[in-house]
Amino acid sequence: MEGPGAQHVLVTGCDGGVGLGLVKRFLELPCPPRRLFAACTNPDGKALNELALGTPNLVVLPLDVTDAGSIGAAAGRVREELRGAGLGLLINNAGARRRSTLQTETAENMALLYATNTVGPLQVTQAFLPLLQEAAEAGRGQGLSCSRAAVVNVSSAMGSIGVAAAWGDAQDVSYRCSKAALNMLTKCQALQYGDSGILCVAIDPGYVEAAPGRQAKNETPSCRPPSGRARGRRGSAPLSLSPQGPVTMEESTQGVLRVLAGLSASSNGTFWDWRGQRLPW
Repeated sequence: MEGPGAQHVLVTGCDGGVGLGLVKRFLELPCPPRRLFAACTNPDGKALNELALGTPNLVVLPLDVTDAGSIGAAAGRVREELRGAGLGLLINNAGARRRSTLQTETAENMALLYATNTVGPLQVTQAFLPLLQEAAEAGRGQGLSCSRAAVVNVSSAMGSIGVAAAWGDAQDVSYRCSKAALNMLTKCQALQYGDSGILCVAIDPGYVEAAPGRQAKNETPSCRPPSGRARGRRGSAPLSLSPQGPVTMEESTQGVLRVLAGLSASSNGTFWDWRGQRLPW
């Protein structure tokens, strides 16, 4: 299986879903990362810790993307672990989703999903930017790629203004708006960080089917639900444009790594799906 080639990788939202799936795919590569940081809200989670047993290059990292203190602590821990090396690949996968329509959408939902899906990736990238810059500087002379230094924001075709995918299936207005804002953030990051050697892209991992006997889920856990608020639907990934419907976790995560491996300078500031198809903003 082809991979992006980064030596030091951090993936957020690894409590389950696509985040955990990406960690598994990275570990299955012929040459896995030297350090793979699996960021999660529950560092005692069974699935992730079972995976970490006997895997010295996998580091389970506590991280709540909506908590500035948690983000800062995680960045400090990663810097200590890397011992002077840079972070080659940051995958902002953590996210949240709540069902809604235009009639039922609320300010509370909008604020919560923007905090998780848009502000979270912004603040995480800001915190890890010095480590990304170190990796980019170490690869000076190389073109932009995920093997040098990259920020990958996990988005959704539901956030594409040009397509507005799956409106008939799920309006989910706050989710769509937060992902559209994430897409703009990706473009801004590309404009600002590209000249420093950091590639920035957005990717839709598709609608990942759940295990047999369970319903397909729609987003990866990223933050602890605030007390007193209803829990939104959590799970693996957003809906995609795929006419084939749900895809398996293995298909999705293998596809994501394959896409990342093929990105170059011309890909900076673009939006892709797991199949390698470029999506409109």
